[in-house]
Amino acid sequence: MPNYKVNVKWGKEKYAGLELSTDQSPDIFKLQLFSLTNVLPERQKVMLKGVTIKEDWGKLKLKDGMNLLMMGSAEELPQAPAEKTVFVEDMSEDQLMSAMDLVTGLDNLGNTCYMNATVQLLKTVPEMDHALQSFSGNVNRAGLMASLGMTSAGAEMDDTVTASFRDLVRDLKSNEQSSIKPFMFLQLLYMRFPHFAEKNDHGQPMQQDANEFLTELLRICQLKLKAVPMDVSGGRPFEPRDNFVDQYFGIDYDIKLKCLDEEAKDEPEKDSKETSLQLNCFISQEVKYMLTGIKCRLQEEITKNSPTLNRDAKYSKTSKIKRLPAYLCVQMVRFYYKEKGQVNAKILKDVKFPMSFDAYELCAPELQERLRVARGKFEADEEERAEAQLAGKQSGESKKMQELKKKEEEPKEYERFDFPDDVGSNNSGHYELQGVLTHQGRSSSSGHYVAWIRKKGDDWLKCDDDIVSPVTSEDVLKLSGGGDWHIAYVLLYGPRRLEKRDRSVKPAAGGETASISEATPMDTTSTENSAA
Repeated sequence: MPNYKVNVKWGKEKYAGLELSTDQSPDIFKLQLFSLTNVLPERQKVMLKGVTIKEDWGKLKLKDGMNLLMMGSAEELPQAPAEKTVFVEDMSEDQLMSAMDLVTGLDNLGNTCYMNATVQLLKTVPEMDHALQSFSGNVNRAGLMASLGMTSAGAEMDDTVTASFRDLVRDLKSNEQSSIKPFMFLQLLYMRFPHFAEKNDHGQPMQQDANEFLTELLRICQLKLKAVPMDVSGGRPFEPRDNFVDQYFGIDYDIKLKCLDEEAKDEPEKDSKETSLQLNCFISQEVKYMLTGIKCRLQEEITKNSPTLNRDAKYSKTSKIKRLPAYLCVQMVRFYYKEKGQVNAKILKDVKFPMSFDAYELCAPELQERLRVARGKFEADEEERAEAQLAGKQSGESKKMQELKKKEEEPKEYERFDFPDDVGSNNSGHYELQGVLTHQGRSSSSGHYVAWIRKKGDDWLKCDDDIVSPVTSEDVLKLSGGGDWHIAYVLLYGPRRLEKRDRSVKPAAGGETASISEATPMDTTSTENSAA
């Protein structure tokens, strides 16, 4: 492996004994220089004997002890704005709408649409943004050196990836640019997950599976993002969770296994528990709707060793959800390995998914019982709105309807969406679709990924790398499949929010009367803007 020790002169500074490998692109060497000088790689001009080093090392003859010259200025301190700052309170309606509509995209750095779409999808989770911004790690020299293989990796590398993810989300939410080049985040990912850096025969980065990347990114966040503290006076947590991801994305199951072989009919049913970060929707010829595909995954036949028969046998595996997370990821299992061609081929079948999803019937009886109080509040809210609409139709716009419309224009406060003893859970089983990650193409190793994220109500945004355009709910519902158009691959559902009202209602089925005003808001309570 051609490794060299070189010296770099930058202004009055000189850095001796820097490691340089011609097996890696000059971008990696520039990343090392950035950690030393704070000069961004795109601002660096590195020269050897008057020749500028560009995308590759070319025919440069390197040897130990050679002197390289670097030109470029470190990041400058922010300059005072040329124009006077206009605060939100002072903006006209047109200015405010223009500011709110500005959404930042992510440049494609070579088949990185899978990464861009995933980041845009996770950015829609406000609690994750808060957890990331609370993370105190930095993209520091130690982490960069670990990523370049110059020191031990491990925890430092994960710290650096998490910090870079945090900084990228922060930059996206600042809406200061039309698009961002996520160069730093991408290089760190390549170092942490080398399989994402694979290249084809032409030296171009290969397409990767977006759901695989989502899983890896959430695993790092599991290790690095702390759990949100529970605030319940004198109470105990339902099931303690030690990190943010398990709190807000974790699904718990009760599992029952029953042997189907007649020779083992006396074998007792076995109970167990499982966890996951997403539901899977299996797609077969009979599946036409997402809920049906999920049920197929929760009620399936598997083959395993039978202790009674001392051989493999068929078992029925029944899974019931015992804990719902605030944010529910649903993967449409569209890819399968095809021997002919040796590719992960894609199932194009049209499978409908809803804008509003109710997970109640997928839950274990114990959880269904816990969900009833919050569900009763939703039913009462829907009845009140229906009565107001009916009264308005019969006698023009009723006073009650006018009051409801007036309230909708005001900033809203919402009931907590989780159980007091289980931070980050869902206490009603009701969800609203807030993001879709789609794939266009015929295999997971090719094609194109796009994120579709809800802005507010029926207004959505299509985030196609650096191009962000407005779309509607109707456009999103067309992503169910059936052709070569963009097809839903990962769906992200968020908790349906219930506006606070000063009234008492009954639970949906059984139980004692509960008052909405009795619920204690927690830190996850937000206004309409933060929930959108």
